[in-house]
Amino acid sequence: MPIQLVVAQIVNGIIVGSMYALFASGLTLIWGTMKMLNFAHGEFFMLGGYLVFFCYAVLGINPALSTLIAVVAIFLLGVVVERVVIHHLLSHPVWQLTTIIATLGVSIFLQNLALHVWGPEFHNVPYFVEGVLNLFGIRIAYQRLLILGVSCVSIAALWFVLKYTRLGLALRATAQDADAAQLYGVNILSIYTLTFGLSAGLAALAAAMLAPITAVNPYMGLSPLLKGFVVVILGGLGSFAGAILGGILLGVVESLGVLFSSTEWSDVIAFTFLVLVIWVRPWGLFGVEERN
Repeated sequence: MPIQLVVAQIVNGIIVGSMYALFASGLTLIWGTMKMLNFAHGEFFMLGGYLVFFCYAVLGINPALSTLIAVVAIFLLGVVVERVVIHHLLSHPVWQLTTIIATLGVSIFLQNLALHVWGPEFHNVPYFVEGVLNLFGIRIAYQRLLILGVSCVSIAALWFVLKYTRLGLALRATAQDADAAQLYGVNILSIYTLTFGLSAGLAALAAAMLAPITAVNPYMGLSPLLKGFVVVILGGLGSFAGAILGGILLGVVESLGVLFSSTEWSDVIAFTFLVLVIWVRPWGLFGVEERN
């Protein structure tokens, strides 16, 4: 097997994995802060893809501005969904179950809304950047390099916000102990709303970057959602670093696995890898074992 092919697959795996990491970071934020699973996350991704398609491919708006419009719009949609649907369930005695049911309902609603508005057809989005980089015999499309660059910058910016800003401090305090954070003056309900919106915005950003290399359609959110949950569990529930490293690791494993099988087996490879890891470390690669 040519070494260039192996290196090319590793590079492609890192690029795809960076998008897994960006997408999964939103799921990790919600779990770490709100201790809930958001099954509508894939539909935020899907709607972000449609907005980029509409703004860039249909209206001809600059791709950077189209991406910004999609991220802001889906952020606001996430805020509305949290306030209208999730906010009132958090005081319910079995809120963990009701939020799962509620986000599943939101997912079904948004998917059918997309079907009604855009139909079941697949839509193509032109590349933001044309051309191919040829480096030591390895060909990489500039669009894929753009994906890697945007994901790295976005993840670094998110890490800076969480580490060095008052909002990040409030988020971390709420994640560690919501009751104690509230006693110190943190409005945890507002933090929940911002977290949900930020998570939705990250999903839209991932969709905007991937839209030119994957067809936009009403069902495009399912696969990223499943992969996102794999990454979150693989990296360790609530671990931001785990989501990043887990996403890249999953992308590389998938890309190398395709060398020995077809692309149709990528999901099988992903879940097989997850099962093997949780056999050894049930708390994830970068999670912390809970002790009684």
